[in-house]
Amino acid sequence: MLPRGALTRFAPAPTGLLHLGHVANAIWTWGVAAALGGRVLLRIEDHDRQRCRPEYDRALLEDLAWLGFAADFGPVRQSDRDAEAAYEEALARLVREASVYGCDCTRSTFATWAAERGRPWSGPGCPGGCRERDLDGPILRVALGGGTESWLDGLAGPCRSEVAATGDPAIRDRHGNRTYGFCVVVDDLRHGVDLIVRGRDLLHATAAQLRLASALGRESPPTFLHHPLVRRPDGSKLSKSAGDSGVSELRAAGWSADEVLGAAAAAVGLIDVARPLAMAELSTVVHVR
Repeated sequence: MLPRGALTRFAPAPTGLLHLGHVANAIWTWGVAAALGGRVLLRIEDHDRQRCRPEYDRALLEDLAWLGFAADFGPVRQSDRDAEAAYEEALARLVREASVYGCDCTRSTFATWAAERGRPWSGPGCPGGCRERDLDGPILRVALGGGTESWLDGLAGPCRSEVAATGDPAIRDRHGNRTYGFCVVVDDLRHGVDLIVRGRDLLHATAAQLRLASALGRESPPTFLHHPLVRRPDGSKLSKSAGDSGVSELRAAGWSADEVLGAAAAAVGLIDVARPLAMAELSTVVHVR
């Protein structure tokens, strides 16, 4: 049962143009909020300083407004001053609890370990044994322990996953950026987000995020709803880096906002056949309980 009156969030990253995959997520997010009498926070996730661009930030806001998506709160950004303070406070808490350590493992470190043993690294720690080496970095990882976390997903049903399926999660990457997995947990806690609506590709990340939220003092875990993804003909998900059609390109080609909404809804099975879909219909097509 999804929580009524919940606060959820739509959280795009300004690393490219809005595409149909984002629109599908927005339909689910605003549709679920409308069906449950909830509210939506718009959060721009600009933690990646190398890839985020102001022009993409502006384009995201323009495309959302054209489509008719109006948030109840925001936009807020991960680069805001209060966000920076929250991340520093969260990091300090984890450091005090002696669960943060520096790591110099690269992707090739993990690949070499896997090639030598015939299986990928799994479980707490990392292939380089970095927690015992007292390193400064460049990567920071958080030791959350082993075992599993369970949750009841709004669409996927009962779920259970390993917390450290691929090792201790990184909270700072080798470029000095705070990671997605760290930032979203801190953000959802400080913003009071209690319903997280996102794509099925992030299902695997939930266990570690639940454990991290608990380590940061979250008393009640949020409810998750992981929806299907928009796929290309070859089965891969839409990607900004792969040059998939953006909303702005569809606009330039003469599509209406309702036609874009309908195409995205049909692509994830919310409606049987693509047709113009009005914003007022979103709460009727998501079928939540």
